[in-house]
Amino acid sequence: MINRRKLMIGGGVLALGGAGFVAADGQNLFYAALTEDVLGDTLSPDQAHAQAVTGQITLIDIRRPDEWSKTGSGEGALRLDMRRDDFTQALNTIVSGDLDAPIALICARGVRSARLTNQLVDAGFTNIIDIPEGMLGSAAGPGWLGRGLPVVKDN
Repeated sequence: MINRRKLMIGGGVLALGGAGFVAADGQNLFYAALTEDVLGDTLSPDQAHAQAVTGQITLIDIRRPDEWSKTGSGEGALRLDMRRDDFTQALNTIVSGDLDAPIALICARGVRSARLTNQLVDAGFTNIIDIPEGMLGSAAGPGWLGRGLPVVKDN
């Protein structure tokens, strides 16, 4: 009896998840629900790419090294794992202590970058920009890879 009940509950959860995915025009509502409201500005991957390669922004890929290995990072991005204990200090070094420097953050689906954007704004950075589509796409759009933007892979 317990196994049947678990099966029915699990099936219901899957059905609701599938309906939520379809209701969002193919975008995953789970990730949309997790994403925080961002205190700073946002950019699309196209805008971020154009500004990163021309030096208008510092683009930071905050994902894990295993994620970088799987997909590469967007062209023009620097890699800085957000799990580092010294992340804020390392970022400060990258921008030579300029807390007003335009810094754009990208992760897989925009959840971690939104959260970290808010933390960095709270830490005194004044020009943090989120890329809510991320590398893989989100409710905000198809993402860096989905848009066919160039990536740099590990050697």
